[in-house]
Amino acid sequence: MKLLIVEDDKTIASGLEYSLNQEGYEVFVCHQVQEAEKIINTDINCISLCLFDLSLPDGSGYDLCRLVKENADVPVIFLTVIDDEVNVVMGLDMGADDYITKPFRIRELSSRIKTVLRRYQKNGTKEKDSIQIDSLVVLPLEGKVYKADAELALTALEYRLLMIFINHRGQILSREQLLEMIWDVAGEFVNDNTLTVYIKRLRKKIEDNPQRPALIETVRGLGYRMAAEDVKK
Repeated sequence: MKLLIVEDDKTIASGLEYSLNQEGYEVFVCHQVQEAEKIINTDINCISLCLFDLSLPDGSGYDLCRLVKENADVPVIFLTVIDDEVNVVMGLDMGADDYITKPFRIRELSSRIKTVLRRYQKNGTKEKDSIQIDSLVVLPLEGKVYKADAELALTALEYRLLMIFINHRGQILSREQLLEMIWDVAGEFVNDNTLTVYIKRLRKKIEDNPQRPALIETVRGLGYRMAAEDVKK
């Protein structure tokens, strides 16, 4: 699931990108209106939700919200330090779906994002929020994974690891990259040996033959990769 973030504060933007990647989202970051307009005009139908700062160097989040709503039925959440009623009402009147005031906790923002996405899914205004890879079906909004119609019992870290691979299909991920992405998901330090165990457990659950993994490949000397295309039977 892809999110578009437009935030001119690069420290905040980087923090959001990192945290939302850990939640399993693919994130596109822009720092100016002009950058974001190019994505909205060409790829908005590939975006599941937008996060816009209201105050930007070359315009405002209002301008971007208006452009999004003119092109597609994609939810928009505003990020701002302004919390007065006039700005809240103005944003909502333009079609924004929610509004969160800085500073905020990432868990609160994550909860808001999931709530808005569920609302769109329920109303049938968004395309189906599921991912299918061979016999696996992943429902990101529900955090569920099915294999051949049977739900898999994945731990939080196993699920996050799977979503990282899905969001980077075809890309080789080194062990260092994987450790950096998941180290604090379980609320504890994840070392190199622990990563090996989790990959083994995940393969045992999702692979047809864990001894000869086809979904999560080992690239000798480099790391791991989930094939860009479905495995041919």
